[in-house]
Amino acid sequence: MGTIHLRAALAACIATLLVCVPGVAPASADPLPSWNDTGPKHAIRDFIVQVTAERSPAFVQPEARIAVFDNDGTLWAEKPVYFQLAFAADRIVALAPENPAWETTQPFKGILEGDLKAVTSAGEHGLLEILAATHAGITTSAFGEIVDAWLENAEHPTLHRPYTKLVYQPMLELLDYLRANGFKTFIVSGGGVEFMRRFAERVYGIPPEQVVGSSGVVAFETADDGSVTLVKKPKVEFVDDGPGKPIGINRFIGRQPIFAFGNSDGDLEMLQYTASGAGARFMGLVHHTDETREWAYDRTSHIGKLDTALDEATAKGWSIVDMKQDWKAVFSPN
Repeated sequence: MGTIHLRAALAACIATLLVCVPGVAPASADPLPSWNDTGPKHAIRDFIVQVTAERSPAFVQPEARIAVFDNDGTLWAEKPVYFQLAFAADRIVALAPENPAWETTQPFKGILEGDLKAVTSAGEHGLLEILAATHAGITTSAFGEIVDAWLENAEHPTLHRPYTKLVYQPMLELLDYLRANGFKTFIVSGGGVEFMRRFAERVYGIPPEQVVGSSGVVAFETADDGSVTLVKKPKVEFVDDGPGKPIGINRFIGRQPIFAFGNSDGDLEMLQYTASGAGARFMGLVHHTDETREWAYDRTSHIGKLDTALDEATAKGWSIVDMKQDWKAVFSPN
């Protein structure tokens, strides 16, 4: 057999083995199969090639490949209310027999009567009251068990799926694609950090220590028998939203991201902070445009409002993912 034919035969054998060996995909496999072949997909792939090719002038060392993602509306759905608020509402219903005054006191009355307008009109103060009543006064371990049980049994009111099944399949593929190329992926969200940590690893492959979120005060307490616990208190310690996001990144991650994805005005400062660094940068927004497979909303929405950030992304050429046009699928079929 000639040298050329021998090389061809070896190449064919290697290709066959790569296809047959479990967990090894051929080089031609599409890492983003749920993304349409449109601008955002091209931009993502071009950026990853640019920062990971060692001879590229934009090459980034693996330890600096930090990618940050908002959670609500970016990695999973957020309508008709943020899922953590749905969790808190279910807790209010469960605890109502022990708190009869809630029947006549807002925002608890609104929750018990299913009056979403009354709940949202209570504003930030009302939300803090709800979170204090449902998240505080218990140990962190007990809270985690309550969250686990809720995630196991709760169902979305209109889509009729478990909340953990309402993650975006294209974003799961993106997380895997980034990690396969040496990126470390983080959640940076306004949601409660202890709530998100209960599902982030099994749903997104993001471990608890890579979740940055809003947090309440936690106290270390010692019982008479010498046992120790961490107890959640009804006081906000840190709000990881808006300008709080880059502050949280600095405090808990310690490296400026080179890749960031959000979906609302609450993510704008995180995107701006990412863009402000030297070298290649990727900033992306998920734009909810699909009223058939999910919801269509942006500038006037009370949940996930996308207005100022949309204008800035357009002006600066950041990637805007049109859910209707750019995603073949929204949710996983399983």
